[in-house]
Amino acid sequence: MALYLIGDVQGCDEALQRLLAEVGYSPSRDRFIVLGDLVNRGPHSLAVLRRLMRLDGAAETLLGNHDLHLLAVAAGARPAHRSDTLEAILSAPDRGALLDWLARRPLALRERGWLLVHAGVLPAWDAAQTLALAAEVEAVLRSPARDAWLHRMYGNEPAAWDDRLQGEARLRVIVNALTRLRYCTPDGVMEFDTKDGRDGAPPGHVPWFDAPARRSAGVPIAFGHWSTLGPLQRADLLALDSGCVWGGQLSAARLPDGMEALDARAVEVIRIPCAQAQKPGRA
Repeated sequence: MALYLIGDVQGCDEALQRLLAEVGYSPSRDRFIVLGDLVNRGPHSLAVLRRLMRLDGAAETLLGNHDLHLLAVAAGARPAHRSDTLEAILSAPDRGALLDWLARRPLALRERGWLLVHAGVLPAWDAAQTLALAAEVEAVLRSPARDAWLHRMYGNEPAAWDDRLQGEARLRVIVNALTRLRYCTPDGVMEFDTKDGRDGAPPGHVPWFDAPARRSAGVPIAFGHWSTLGPLQRADLLALDSGCVWGGQLSAARLPDGMEALDARAVEVIRIPCAQAQKPGRA
């Protein structure tokens, strides 16, 4: 069975369909995982959700920041942005089923030895702790407390992890790291304003994956979220957001079987060009 990891789709259903055809994907024998941000900014978010929901079992997806934004808007916890393309979902007759399915997606996964996240992993977390903390948020999103939590989810504080954190503050740090993180200080204080590429780090900050003493180092990690980062494929890191919605590319990585799968440099990445759906900008 082939396993593909796919970068941010963001409502670009036509590109997703072309990419799956390019790799010869068959739901009867293959599986793929989208690394978050299924929806928003692109023209066909509703079609993307329906496609993935139909393929449940042959496809999986992580929750990204845009997916959480959709859930928050639907719950009345967040206003829609001018550039959102979510109205077709919010007015769809199957809205409830789609949103419930989306809310049950994971925030992190471990597949074939790889750790999969949408955005990043804080330096203090190893792979096992990342999965355990993601599960804490997943439990709330899958519970009757979902809408209440979505009303309190947003905010930049606390900006760093502390094992003593509890309640909403604890969940907020987990969500921000897994779905928003690009830069942090070497000891893990997060920064959320900068969206530039790797060379644009604000003073005193580094890309999360370059933090010294990062406890997840050595575990291969695939992530999306950072389209301005550009291609990054080193032994334990694979970045797959190639900016489809901005007129870039949609990327898929085929994970090989066996021990060679644990070296990202051995992974084949397939990219297809995308029509620009949004004016230049990053969010």
